[in-house]
Amino acid sequence: MPLAFTSNRVQRLRRLVSDKSERAQEKAFVVEGATLIDEAIRAGWRIESQFVAPGAVACSGAGSAVNDLAAGVMERVASTATPQPVIAIALKQDRDLNELKTNESAWVVVADKISDPGNLGTILRSAEAAGASGVLLTTGTVDAFSPKVVRASAGAIFNIPVYESVNLDQIGELGFKLWGSSSHQLEKSIDFAQADLSGRVAIVLGNESHGLSLNTNLDGWLTIAHAGRSESLNVAMAATLLCFEAKRQHDK
Repeated sequence: MPLAFTSNRVQRLRRLVSDKSERAQEKAFVVEGATLIDEAIRAGWRIESQFVAPGAVACSGAGSAVNDLAAGVMERVASTATPQPVIAIALKQDRDLNELKTNESAWVVVADKISDPGNLGTILRSAEAAGASGVLLTTGTVDAFSPKVVRASAGAIFNIPVYESVNLDQIGELGFKLWGSSSHQLEKSIDFAQADLSGRVAIVLGNESHGLSLNTNLDGWLTIAHAGRSESLNVAMAATLLCFEAKRQHDK
């Protein structure tokens, strides 16, 4: 029998869609749409269960339980106004920062208190495309496993390690040189194309409104020269430029 909105399984799904603390407690998150579910399966993520709207078909290869939903339920649960006909619950993968110790050529991206899900999704997408070894999130950054971020990452989140609740001191202790991004000329600042990003470096991106604190303990600041009147680039756009410069230097 199709599940009604009031069923326990549907209510749990609804909480995982909307509640960060529920996702953290259960170590699970929601993936919306067959394209993203198939990408998660391809990348080796464990799919716990799928929920299917009337007339839709579950994704194959997941080896998971399939729950048929009654008419109108998906519209009340999904995070979008026009929901995908299939959504799934995936289990988070355990990550340990010490994984990054052994890779001498590792470089990472740090999202420090990034608040916009679309920006974090794009940062994940750019970091993965450029070959970063991981994306590290400080406390106060938007949940990388919220449906909006997962969707904005276009599947990149399944293909790059994500480390949560990290602080900059921990990253420095792993031997990464910390480069902060700023739209202003500061002491120890250098044009990003002139900086040495070839070794174990961490590109640190600050909050959209406030940026990185000038008191942040960094090895240097990266700037991106502007020809136009804009004071700064969107943080996700800046991340893309910096990631591909790091890729260029690591590919030499």
